[in-house]
Amino acid sequence: VELTLRIGLIITAMALSILVVFYVSAIVSGAFEVELLFNIAADSGQSSKGLPHGPFGIFAALPFAIWFYLAIEQLPLAAEESHDVVRDMPRALLLGMGTLLVLSFLTLVLNSGIGPGAAGIGASGAPLATGFRAVFGRGVTSRLLSLVALTGLIASFHTIIYAYGRVLFALSRAGYFPRWLSITGRQRSPWVALIAGAVVGLGCAAAIHLSNQADASTTGNQTDNPVTVGAVLLNMAVFGAVISYALVMVSYVVLRIKRPQMPRPYRSPLGIPGAVVGAILSIAALAATFSVPAFRPGVWGVALFLLVGLIWFLGYSRHHLVAQAPEEEAALQTAFDKELG
Repeated sequence: VELTLRIGLIITAMALSILVVFYVSAIVSGAFEVELLFNIAADSGQSSKGLPHGPFGIFAALPFAIWFYLAIEQLPLAAEESHDVVRDMPRALLLGMGTLLVLSFLTLVLNSGIGPGAAGIGASGAPLATGFRAVFGRGVTSRLLSLVALTGLIASFHTIIYAYGRVLFALSRAGYFPRWLSITGRQRSPWVALIAGAVVGLGCAAAIHLSNQADASTTGNQTDNPVTVGAVLLNMAVFGAVISYALVMVSYVVLRIKRPQMPRPYRSPLGIPGAVVGAILSIAALAATFSVPAFRPGVWGVALFLLVGLIWFLGYSRHHLVAQAPEEEAALQTAFDKELG
């Protein structure tokens, strides 16, 4: 785990340095123009200076906006490896969210205000690469920076692989998933969970790609398959994520009400009102994943997967949970308290 996180930190630092170079260059070179932020053709009755596609445009864009921040909630998966979880985890979460807020704002504004503007960047399959070409031209510099900037994707994928491997391992260790998923090697890496997650991910991407090809051959509607696959996978990921966000918020409210005396080393400054607002926003984002018809099959696929998982839990795994697993410690303590009193 330590090696994984160290590599992730190094790769992230490389990507961050490239973004800083891009931000400074976009401003200093004069490539950034405020007018380019508003060059999207407006729908009838709308204004390109405001909301070119109306309120629905914001709603449909929610899944893509969430992608800026997706998986930051996976940071607590490293709680067992932190030196002082009570002190380190809140600091890491706040620092991570602050970094994401700054970078996402600068990237959205500066990258949309150069070259082809918001209209061209929005239609690009590689928006950041398009921005690099607008600032540095099509020469070696642009290509080199684009290549190095790919480390951002590597960092993202690297940490997501760590996250899903850790989640599958923990659920398997506790008995929710088949026990063979928690098999580890000599380095204590959950290699079975890592491979299983990769197979599922690649299988989904291949299924979407083949489905697009079949649709194109049937209807004659040729599309850019890589972009379509990426957009569908993005909505699938956001769909699953916002469900977990809503459930976390609801769980927080329930615990605050039913177990007010539970030890809480870190308290949310927003409390129950913040959790309620978060749950409402999560449900709104959940509905937004259905707003674009082309993405709905993938979202329904995730919903079906969750339904199968729920049936598996109710019919089998809840009767075979591992009492000694750390994940079940709180549940065991609750049952023990009930017996005592």
